[in-house]
Parts: sequence; C-alpha cells; structure tokens
Amino acid sequence: MAALNHHAALIYTMVLMAAADRDMSDAEMSSIGDMVGHLPVFRDYDRAKIAKTAASCVDLLSGTDGLDAVLKKIGESLPEKLRETAYALACDVAAADSQMTAEEARLLDLIRFELKIGKLVAAAIERGARARHLTV
Repeated sequence: MAALNHHAALIYTMVLMAAADRDMSDAEMSSIGDMVGHLPVFRDYDRAKIAKTAASCVDLLSGTDGLDAVLKKIGESLPEKLRETAYALACDVAAADSQMTAEEARLLDLIRFELKIGKLVAAAIERGARARHLTV
C-alpha cells in the first residue's frame, strides 16, 4: 500500500472524521472544502482532486479493517510537522455541525493516538476548535 502525499493524508483525516458517526453532514463537507480552499497547507493543492481523494478514503474505509487501514495510512504518510495540523483539521470537522457525538470523540482519541499527539496539546487544539465554531 503506497503512502499518501501530505495533502491526501490531511483530506483522509477530515473525511474519516466526517464519516465517524456514519452521517457526513453538509456542514462537515462544506467545512472540508473551505479548509482545503483557504489554509496555507493546501496552497499548492488542486482542489479539483478533493472528490477523488475523498472517494479513495471512503473506499479504503469500507474495506476489511477499514478504520485501522485508514488510520495507519494517515499515520505512515503524514510528516511529523503536520500531525498537529491533521488533528486540528479533524477537530474542526467534528465541531462543524455543532454537535460532538460519542463516535466522533472516540475517533479523535484514535487519531490522537495514531499521530502521537500529547493529551495537553490535543486538549488545547480541541478547545480552539470549539471556540472557533461556537454560535450565539
């Protein structure tokens, strides 16, 4: 199984998070598109590839040991300096629809473990995501 480039690994992380509760909401999908369109890490990424990359993630996810396979592929493919970025993107996707499900919380734990993100760093990233997505 070939490694992903860093763009694909980040997109896999976001798609995985959106699929955590088996309901990829419009808010979550819109959030992914917005992040790919605006964040500096995606500056040199061809946005026309988002759908194809997301579909390849869903295909892998629906296979045997899908969740483990996707997590492993993300972990193997992401450079160290983008691991916190990936976790932050996952948190933003989870917060996009203003409701954190138990499945999403558990998946964040699995992503944090796979990417070797410390608990204090993860808590800070999670708090930032909640703050960015609060509404009145």
